[in-house]
Amino acid sequence: MSAQWKQRPEAGSAWLVRFMRWVALKVSTRVARGMLYPITLYFLIVRGPERRASRNYLRRALRVEPRLLDIARHIHTFAACILDRVAFLSGRSNARIVRVHGSDHVQRHLQQGRGALLFGTHLGSFDVVRHVAFSRPDVVVRILMDYQQNPQVTSLLDALNPRARASVIDAGEDSTRVLLCIHETLRAGGLVGVLADRPHAGDATVPARLLGGTIALPVSPFRLAAVTGVPVVLIFGLLKADGTYDVYFEPFAERIEIRRGQREADAEQWARQFAERLEARIHEAPFNWFNFYDYWRDEQPTQDRS
Repeated sequence: MSAQWKQRPEAGSAWLVRFMRWVALKVSTRVARGMLYPITLYFLIVRGPERRASRNYLRRALRVEPRLLDIARHIHTFAACILDRVAFLSGRSNARIVRVHGSDHVQRHLQQGRGALLFGTHLGSFDVVRHVAFSRPDVVVRILMDYQQNPQVTSLLDALNPRARASVIDAGEDSTRVLLCIHETLRAGGLVGVLADRPHAGDATVPARLLGGTIALPVSPFRLAAVTGVPVVLIFGLLKADGTYDVYFEPFAERIEIRRGQREADAEQWARQFAERLEARIHEAPFNWFNFYDYWRDEQPTQDRS
């Protein structure tokens, strides 16, 4: 898998987020959403690597050769989620209609005084899930994320909601301190969210099959679950074609075990199950995929004629 996502500025660059932040807070929602179309056109024309990555992904997800209109829809969905991210973090709870499914799977653990890990992905909006979690002030929610990945974007968004910044466990800090924060949160019966579909440079990975190809998933989320011994719940916040969100809490494992002497085989088993659930959700909302780089190990660069 290419490490270009780490080397190349993310498609949601600082200037775009700054502009969307101004639009979302200073103009009407209708005007803000209307401005997503020229932004989509810009990305479609200028951002060649992301356009090609979109084409390669959509070919797998749609099982047909994607049209330029499909790629535009893919990029527009991404831009819409960035705009909604600004709105949610700024406290505009009515920005979109949000339906929540399966929250009882988390509530059961909370009622037992047990913490849980929430495995998220770059499919859909992680921030709409945070928005749902923040609506429960009685529940402690911490998010494990790397602030160094895109510090300008992160600082811009965090300025909208200090509570969001306070909820983050910075994965770029000392590993001992990070693990201590995670254990403290879980021991207190809180929830820790982890993005489990994208490895960082130097991370140990495990192969899995997704959409007919081989991907490399990070081992660390499965190891973290094994070490902490807490239940794991999958979370997906999917933007639907009608402009509403469906947030799903899906039980994944009461306990993940990685046995001594069987670590590789056990990690591959859990990665396979995770990839199966991710693929099922991809087919439900294919334009919500926001890994705009060569995600597949067997990906062959294709000529982009658009």
